[in-house]
Formats: sequence, structure tokens, C-alpha cells
Amino acid sequence: MVYVISVLIALMAAFIGSLVGLGGGVILIPSMLFLHYYSDAFAWATPQVIVGISLITMVFTAFSSAAAYYRNNRINIRIGLLFLTGSIPGGIIGSWLNQFINTDYFSLYFGLLMIAMSFLFLMKRKEPVKDSSSRQKTPFLSIFLISLIIGIISGLFGIGGGSIIVPAMILLLGFSVHTAAATSMFVIFFISIMSAGTHIILGHVVWEYVIFFIAGAWIGGTLGAKVNQLVKSNILEWILRLLLIIIGIRLIIEGLL
Repeated sequence: MVYVISVLIALMAAFIGSLVGLGGGVILIPSMLFLHYYSDAFAWATPQVIVGISLITMVFTAFSSAAAYYRNNRINIRIGLLFLTGSIPGGIIGSWLNQFINTDYFSLYFGLLMIAMSFLFLMKRKEPVKDSSSRQKTPFLSIFLISLIIGIISGLFGIGGGSIIVPAMILLLGFSVHTAAATSMFVIFFISIMSAGTHIILGHVVWEYVIFFIAGAWIGGTLGAKVNQLVKSNILEWILRLLLIIIGIRLIIEGLL
């Protein structure tokens, strides 16, 4: 039963994560934390283990969805590569810092992070640009600093960084939700590889369950990318906002109890 639940959680997380470019960690981690606290069958799922499994799962979520987005020419490769300049070293730093987090306050920290990300949508938007423009002038230092923070948060909380990448691309670079989600999954793929590797070295992965999460993530990531093409941008944006707020509030309440 534990294996079936693992597959279903990974499938749901990957589908929603791929749909809006968050990577799936924002669904997988709260779900696993809930099961860890209220089910003896998931006693093995400590916060550090959950983050490690989440990052490994996101490698496959991001690869399957990014491949689908690439076939539809949705990814802005240039911007994606710029985001990787800081996110890869940041991911290694965040993964190392994860071992020092007080597990009693993990949910609270994670919930506050989600709420903070949702408020990014209150910022004034940059004028929209053509997503296909590869010659768009982009401030390298700004993207490097943003991507460094993204990487640290990814390794620290196991969320892939999409909750910052997508709002940043929409609000600061003027991308559509569709292109932001696609490019985000491209970036998350590389971030997750580096961050997951660090967690593997630190022994934060229970390999017995990983294969079931991978299976669900592959299916969910592919389906999410396909559905993304059928949904309007404004609907995707509202889904993104609501997800961050609802998950954030629930985790804050859980962290305070």
C-alpha cells in the first residue's frame, strides 16, 4: 500500500508541478510530511529523506516535461542557461545547509516560503516581451543573484526552485505563463541533478521507495506538459497563485501545532 501511495503522490505532484512549472516539490513534500506525522507506515520519511526523494523525483519530472515542452518549442534556452549560472552552485549550498534545519520547524519554514512566493504576483509587471526573442537584453547580475537564491532554496527545501523561477520570468522578464513554465522545467532538471547528488552523498535517500516515485513522476510530468498547452495563461497563473497560498497556509498551521 505504501508503494501505491508513493506512485500516486509522485504522479499528482509531477502533473501539477509540470503544469505550472513548479517542479512538483510543493505538492510532494507537504503530502509526505503529512503522512510522516500521521501514518506509522511513513515513519521513515523524515524531512531530510523527503527532500532527497523529492529532488530525485524532480529530475525525472523535469526531464519528461521539458522534453515535451522542447518538442513544442516552448523553452527559452538562452534564459534557461542564464538561470543555471547561479542555481547550480546554489543548489549544492542549499543541500548542505538542509542538514542543519530543526525538523520541528520544517513545515513552518516551508509554509512561510510559499506565502512569500505568492506575494511576488503583487509586484508591478514588466511589459510583455516576445518569448521567442533570443536577443532580448537581460541583466546578467540580476539573473545570477535570483538564480543563486533559487538554487539555495531548491537544495534546502527540495522544491526545485520553480516557485521563484516562474514568478521571476513572468513579473521581471515579461514572459507568458506557458513559456515561463516550460523554461522553468528546463532549469529545474539541471538544478535537481546537482542538488539530488548532494543529498545522495549525505545519505538522505531511502532507495527502497525511490523507484515508485520515479514511475509516478515520469507519467505525471509528461501529462502536465501536454495539458499546459490546452489551458489559457490567465487560468494557469491563478492555479499557480492558489497553489502557493493554500499549501503555504496549511504548512504554517501544521508547523505551529
